[in-house]
Amino acid sequence: MAAPVDLELKKAFSELQVKMVDTQQKVKLANLQIDQLTRVQKYAKLTHAEITTVPDNTRLYEGVGRMFILQSREDINNQLTDKQRTANEKIKELEQKKVYLERSVKEAEDNIREMLLSRRAQ
Repeated sequence: MAAPVDLELKKAFSELQVKMVDTQQKVKLANLQIDQLTRVQKYAKLTHAEITTVPDNTRLYEGVGRMFILQSREDINNQLTDKQRTANEKIKELEQKKVYLERSVKEAEDNIREMLLSRRAQ
């Protein structure tokens, strides 16, 4: 009877290990994406701050690929605001995803502990 218990525990531990490794990779990826989005936010904020300091009659250009296009101050401000807003929304989504992933790993660990305790009680 000890052999089936060992096989079940071994299988459960291997599944938990695979789940934990997968989850850790997803959390690392989410952290990298959050860092990148934070840089996008900071870049947009700094650019917006610089644009507000230049005189109103200054011509502003937007870099597109290898060329620059003349844009109005309003268009550039709207684009920068949109970048900041979308980056902030994505960061919130990624934070929620991280919390969910960490919670699922915790639940799996708790299930394994319960299985071990029930096997010891028998």
